[in-house]
Formats: sequence, C-alpha cells, structure tokens
Amino acid sequence: MADTHVLFVEDDDVIREATQLALERDGFMVTAVPDGLLGLESFRARRPDIALLDVMVPGLDGVSLCRRIRDESTVPVIMLSARADSIDVVLGLEAGADDYVTKPFDGAVLVARIRAVLRRFGHASGANGAAADGTPETIEGGTLRFGDLEVDTEGMEVRKAGTPVALTPTEMRLLLEFSAAPGTVLSRDRLLERVWDYGWGGDTRVVDVHVQRLRGKIGQDRIETVRGFGYKLRG
Repeated sequence: MADTHVLFVEDDDVIREATQLALERDGFMVTAVPDGLLGLESFRARRPDIALLDVMVPGLDGVSLCRRIRDESTVPVIMLSARADSIDVVLGLEAGADDYVTKPFDGAVLVARIRAVLRRFGHASGANGAAADGTPETIEGGTLRFGDLEVDTEGMEVRKAGTPVALTPTEMRLLLEFSAAPGTVLSRDRLLERVWDYGWGGDTRVVDVHVQRLRGKIGQDRIETVRGFGYKLRG
C-alpha cells in the first residue's frame, strides 16, 4: 500500500491527526484536510486512490463532496459517520459512496475496510458464481446479453439498448455477481461477502442502496426483489 494515496477530510483536529498517523504507519500516503472545499481542491490537484470523507465537515459537507467527486471520477469513497442509524449513511451511499465506517472507529478496522475496497477496485472482474436456468445469451468475447442489456465481463463495459452505461467499480462488481447467476436469488449477506468483502456481518443498507443505484442505470425491472431473501437478475 506504499503507493496508495488517501485523501482524508475530517474537521476534528485530534481525529484527523491520529488517523493520518495510523494510516501512514500502515504504509499509506495521506493528504488530510479539515473541510470539504479544501477536500475538493486536494482531490482535483492530487487525484488520490481513495477518499475518506466525514459527513459533517464545514465548507462543503461530506455528502456534497462525495457527489462532486462522483461527478468527476469513479475513485472509491468511504464515508465516516458518527451515527450508524443516521440518514447520513443512506445519503452518503446514494451520493455515490462505496462504503461507510461509523465513528468512533478502530484504526485496524478502518485499514481493513480501506484494503477491502481497494481489492474490489483492483479486481473488478473477480466475480464468480454458478449459472442458473436463466443462463444469458453469450454474444462474443465474454459479453452476456439480458434482453437489451449487454455485460462485457472482460472489457468491464455495460450497454443498454446499445448505449454505454457508466458504472462505478462497486456497481460493476454487483452486476457481475448477478450476471454470473441470473435467475438465482442472492441474499444480502452473500452480496456483502462477495462484493464488499465482508467476512463478517455488515449493514445491508449498503446492498440495498447500491441495488437501487444499479436499477436506476440498467432498468428498474431488471433486478427483482425477492422479499425475505434478497435479489435476483431477470434473464
């Protein structure tokens, strides 16, 4: 991780300095700033590999900053929130964040989550799964077709009715999981493990919000909710 550059936006001086030191001890390069406007400026100037954004920062709040970053880049974003049950969590995910960590957090947990996100982004084609009866049509070169939706599993590209669809790496991994097993119900826990690399329990809101975002891009009826069980891709 020695070459991994982290942008950390946090207005609490103690948390910012302690977390920066902890991340640097683990080999990360860190740019730490106290407000959202400086965060946006630093992001554009330095182009970090990952951004850690506290929700409640002055100048430009973390959710708005996440949205601005997502308008320009697919760089992974982790939101930091002091309230696990807050609407801030959902707002951050809807703005394009890939994950979130609740404060106060253990430094080792934060590092583990950062590494998990970076692994996902570095191996976006690593989805696996057994195909079900709804096996899609294979066009060529690893491209799968589901109605008007085409998923290029080698080129990591998606087209709907011939038009390219821009997905974040997390959304792409989620779609790859569904594409590998069309017609099969995938539980939220399985998706957390396979897409978010959670070997332990996690907040299923992360899955639900990302599914909603994915539906908005590939079609609301393409991913079906199976109440009490999870989701499945319609072949």
